[in-house]
Amino acid sequence: MTTLIDYRLDGEVALIGLARPPVNALGQPLREALAEAFELAIADSQVHAVVIYGQGRAFSAGADISEFGSPAAFAAPDLASLLSRLAASPKPLIAAIAGTALGGGLETALACGYRISSAQATLGLPETRIGLLPGAGGTQRLPRLIGAVAALEIILSGEPVSAAEALALGLIDRLVPDGEDLLAAATELARNLVAESAPAQRAWRYSDPARGLPTAFFDDYVAARARRWKGQLAPVLALEAVKAACAGSLEEGLASEQLLFKQVESSAQSAALRHQFFAQREALKVCGVDKNTARRPVNRVAVIGAGTMGGGIAMNFANAGIPVTLLELKGEALDRGLAHIRKQYDSSVKRGKLTPLQLEVRMSLITGTLEYADIAQVDLVIEAVFESLSIKQNVFRTLDEVCKTGAILATNTSTLDVDLIAAVTRRPHDVIGLHFFSPANVMKLLEVVRGRETSPQVLATTLDLARQIGKTAVVSGVCFGFIGNRMLEPYAREAHRLVLEGATPAQVDGVLTELGLAMGVLSMYDLAGIDVGYLVRESRREAIAHDASYFKLADELYAQGRHGQKTGRGFYRYEGRDRVEDYEVVACAEVLASELGITRRVISNEEIHDRCLFMLINEGVQLLDEGIAERSGDIDLVWINGYGFPAWRGGPMHYAEQLGLGRVLAGIERYREQLGEYGRMWFRPVPLLQRLVAAGQTRIQRL
Repeated sequence: MTTLIDYRLDGEVALIGLARPPVNALGQPLREALAEAFELAIADSQVHAVVIYGQGRAFSAGADISEFGSPAAFAAPDLASLLSRLAASPKPLIAAIAGTALGGGLETALACGYRISSAQATLGLPETRIGLLPGAGGTQRLPRLIGAVAALEIILSGEPVSAAEALALGLIDRLVPDGEDLLAAATELARNLVAESAPAQRAWRYSDPARGLPTAFFDDYVAARARRWKGQLAPVLALEAVKAACAGSLEEGLASEQLLFKQVESSAQSAALRHQFFAQREALKVCGVDKNTARRPVNRVAVIGAGTMGGGIAMNFANAGIPVTLLELKGEALDRGLAHIRKQYDSSVKRGKLTPLQLEVRMSLITGTLEYADIAQVDLVIEAVFESLSIKQNVFRTLDEVCKTGAILATNTSTLDVDLIAAVTRRPHDVIGLHFFSPANVMKLLEVVRGRETSPQVLATTLDLARQIGKTAVVSGVCFGFIGNRMLEPYAREAHRLVLEGATPAQVDGVLTELGLAMGVLSMYDLAGIDVGYLVRESRREAIAHDASYFKLADELYAQGRHGQKTGRGFYRYEGRDRVEDYEVVACAEVLASELGITRRVISNEEIHDRCLFMLINEGVQLLDEGIAERSGDIDLVWINGYGFPAWRGGPMHYAEQLGLGRVLAGIERYREQLGEYGRMWFRPVPLLQRLVAAGQTRIQRL
């Protein structure tokens, strides 16, 4: 027997242990070994029941994702065929679930006649999150086990359920309390089934999953989610697979599922989402940091500034059970900040996301102070004050005096030079940038900005802490705007300029949302505040003074008091929650264009797409070449998690690879010629992009 399987007999029960650490991924070698072990047990006349379990910390976390997109995904025995064979077992087959049973792992358990679980296990079908659908019977067996409605929720949300929830749904048959031996309990269950002459497979609880569903159930289900699913293939096809489960026999449904799975598995969307999956793992590999790098304990945190950002940052730590002190200079500002935090938690209670007790526990972890002396002993302090270099430097001078030796001093700056902030302290090695995105208690992205003298210890500690508070951390070097906001500038520049040249804000934003972005760039500026963008530009007028044209419109809106949603007017007019086109903005653009000598014309959607996206991509390639970003996948993670770039497009760098690097380069060069002086100034393809195309490369990487 292969080392991938631990096969042994316990009397009349065969125990088949999946032994492919760390998560027992069901790649072809393990599938083959499982098939061999199963046939051995079935052929053994002394064996009357079989238990499948996972060694280590998981039953099975699912398929080997690296196989998708290659022949190995369907190499014999493919998972669907293997599980059909398990489901036809003539002997009772029990899945003993500990740790996680996800994706193909849960589908393996579903193929078994009986399921028993440890109390701490989690079960789920997350395939739609990587652009797939359950393709080994999950869309067919789960509806027959727990009903179509509950099955759809598990399949389409991709969210795991706890063992207790699984028991209530009927997904598992028995829960083994903490402290009891799961494998022993599963073996006892197997013997009892044999003694009772129980069937190898019981009749489905929902043999007709469609029974009781309204006539238009599936049509209404799609209509209610059309906006959320716009452009996405996986959820639509997953729903079609469940629909097939409700329309015919299990055999017919399994055949339909296979066809749908192969369609989605070969799609560009699935490739993009798998790229994101691996990019998240690669992002944790940081030069100069490894598992042996010493970490510092972080048992107490302080946040300087109790505004919306500071309060949101504080909530992250309270949510993770870490005490946090919120410091403000004025009592009214502190009271307002604490009240806002409580209001956010109250909202979570009303939505059923928190219990009143959990609210009080989290609020008890957040204390306010007006005195720097009260944060002298914290392990980490995060400054979240006004985006001004001089103000932040003053804060860090004070922190340098007050905070204990070894405390990590972090700045939440979104654009400023972390090295200049660190330079005012006597411990620049303890200084790091932690750029949270607003709202900080919701957004997943955390840009971790490594200063010139930031120590590996500080970097390693903050990366671990990011995982602890549920953030997707991406390391950036020091430059204006780091990865995200530096790329935002040329992307936004073209959006602003295109309105001057003849496009409307709605047309520009419409092209971007049609691509799948959560929000168009001009709508985003209205949401963030046009005054915020103005103040950022004010801080660096010298750097952009050689061409003042593209931001003239935004400056004029600022001067008119049109600061975006907060004032009810910006690039759009706001009537409650509704965004309305405002032709006063178009008229303003016409006047400014005339003053600047810009000839207005009809702008095509293709031009909007190419100018905004190609300039975004061009800047990303430059960041990679400069070493500000470690990998192109890091850039994609920033834009997916921080700026609403569609995950199913894979991020701007992956999207460029799908378009073809030659097309991107040719487009930049074309607009360089077509747009005259403006084109020659801004449409400059970065040397790395030119080298990649010249070398025939299809992937964005350093050369």
